[in-house]
Amino acid sequence: MSIIAWIVLGLVAGWLAGLVMGGGRGLLGNIMLGILGAFIGGFVGSLLFGWDVTGFNLGSILLATLGAIILVAILRAIPGGQPLE
Repeated sequence: MSIIAWIVLGLVAGWLAGLVMGGGRGLLGNIMLGILGAFIGGFVGSLLFGWDVTGFNLGSILLATLGAIILVAILRAIPGGQPLE
């Protein structure tokens, strides 16, 4: 997947995670959240279901969004550790 596809995937996944979890992160924050979420979602998806982030498609967007939601939940659980808010 090209760097442009990762950025667009990150933007979409970060924006969707922001809608679900609340809180605005801005354009760059959403991109970073979505890209990190894609790595987390790909890892969790491959462990549990054998799925992976394979490109800019619906399954990859959903996995990246799930990973971003997991990341936000973890950051909210750490006292004083919310740099993506």
